[in-house]
Amino acid sequence: MEIMTVLPDLDNTNVGKLILVIHHFYSLLSIKLTLVFKGHMSLNNKIPHFVLWLGAAISIAEISVGGLLAPLGLEKGIFVIIIGHLIGAILMYFASMIGGISKLPSMQSSRISFGKLGSWGFSIMNILQLIGWTSVMIIAGATALNGITKELLNFEMFPLFAILIGLLIIFYVKMKYQVFIKINAIVVFSLFILCLVLAFVIFKDTNALQYESTQTMSISLGIELSVIMCLSWLPLIADYTCKSDNPKVTSLLSVGAYFVGSSFMYILGLGIVLYTNSPDISTLLLHSGLGLVALFIVLMSTVTTTYLDVYSAGESFLNITKKFSKESIIIVVTTIGTALAILIPMNQYQNFLIMIGSVFAPMIAILITDFFILKKREIRETLDLIILPVFIIGVILYNQMISIETFIGSSVPVIIIIGILTLIVRKIESKIKAK
Repeated sequence: MEIMTVLPDLDNTNVGKLILVIHHFYSLLSIKLTLVFKGHMSLNNKIPHFVLWLGAAISIAEISVGGLLAPLGLEKGIFVIIIGHLIGAILMYFASMIGGISKLPSMQSSRISFGKLGSWGFSIMNILQLIGWTSVMIIAGATALNGITKELLNFEMFPLFAILIGLLIIFYVKMKYQVFIKINAIVVFSLFILCLVLAFVIFKDTNALQYESTQTMSISLGIELSVIMCLSWLPLIADYTCKSDNPKVTSLLSVGAYFVGSSFMYILGLGIVLYTNSPDISTLLLHSGLGLVALFIVLMSTVTTTYLDVYSAGESFLNITKKFSKESIIIVVTTIGTALAILIPMNQYQNFLIMIGSVFAPMIAILITDFFILKKREIRETLDLIILPVFIIGVILYNQMISIETFIGSSVPVIIIIGILTLIVRKIESKIKAK
């Protein structure tokens, strides 16, 4: 079935109306931002968090992973997206609260369970996964831009688009904080409105959402692919909530924004593949009538999400050494991610996500158990050798569980088992110390 016959083009009148709506939206948002930053400074510590995490969710990566769920069909696909994101959101909330209560960034808070040396190991793993995410995001954004400009302008140059995205990320990093907050708010909410337009194009005729696939997918794997994206943010979220004066409210706003935004983008990605029989978002954008606005969607959604990755890579590096400034570290990480995007295409996307889950699911299980159940707060300088075997068991268990069909995915069983093991090990540890 040809895409051109399936997708209804938006005529010039509708595009004009869309531009008018966005113009009015900018005006209203500008007034709202003025009230927030001048008249209600108490909100200053919370509203930016909501916008930041909504921006993190609005990304090509979320759409791409949502598209992987197409073999499940529309109803089952939406079911696993919501269940997976509920599980992931709960874990994100606990991770956020640990940082908010302890006032420690994500990787520094891991010292509570694993000791200072252990946190260095997680910092290195986190930096590597964030460089990987930076590369993945730039590849996804540059590929989509390449497809759009090839069709609209008869021009393609993947390396140029990858470099452009990298430079925009660095520009974001170097902005003054107050300027960043206002620009980010306008960009994020504009992206959200434009994605709503895309959703309308896709879902207004659910009868067209048919997908013929030779592949099969279990409900368990579908849930896990929805949880994993949340897991990838666990080593980051406390970097932004650790300075909050009200960690509970800030955490709820941050996690709530991500839950809504990410679930929506997953469903959008699912709909795109079902609607077009193609996992390529640029195919839909090209024929949605948005024209060059499509370039803005792809470019800025990539930048707003990848900004969080490179920023947290800087925080993780500072947990190891403070000899370099955070800004210089971020620029280096962005440069490496851009170079990798140009030189090494990411083909095993699903395996990359599973690797992330295998590391950070057991880590958060141990940390939640120590912090919330055992009320552990002391930080030791050395590596906690007693809990390290529990973490290794968790990594092995996760990789085994990924191939087993369960009704709640792989992360939840692993987290429960590792949580119980942590309680047992800590009990034994306390008895040994008592002697």
